[in-house]
Amino acid sequence: MKPETKSLKLRAISLLISFPLIISLTGCEAFVRKFTRKSKKENLPREEMVLAPEVYDSVQMSNEELYRQYFLFWKSWHDELINSLSFQGNRKKQIECVKESLKNLTSLRELLNEEKQKQLDVYIKELDTLKGSIEGDWYSNNFAANSYTAERLKTNILRNFSFKKISKDISYGE
Repeated sequence: MKPETKSLKLRAISLLISFPLIISLTGCEAFVRKFTRKSKKENLPREEMVLAPEVYDSVQMSNEELYRQYFLFWKSWHDELINSLSFQGNRKKQIECVKESLKNLTSLRELLNEEKQKQLDVYIKELDTLKGSIEGDWYSNNFAANSYTAERLKTNILRNFSFKKISKDISYGE
């Protein structure tokens, strides 16, 4: 081997070793920046939160609007009840639906005159009986009867207490 090739090999090896060594010692700037501890910023002014209660004016709705709203709420909860009354239906959902349906029907009752209140009381009692039946039916043995009762109640209430039929029987006295 010639001395020139030997020195050339040594030079190449020294370059190959020194280049990665130089890079590793200086490091990648982004890598170093990522893992250096940042100074704490304690000198920033802190703003205190102001918690002042605000009183918002309640929107006064007429009894007709309230009737329509409660009737819509009752209808949607009752539809949800009918959908949940199946063999594998969720019992907690059924109970929640029947309670909300009963609550909205009771709120609806307060907006009617005495004669219509008495007529609606019949359906409220039937819905309350259905609620007791659903709460006592742990194994969904009576799901068909409960479903039939719920559908019959819905049909009767829609027939007798829709807004078109009941608009003249809404009480306006507070």
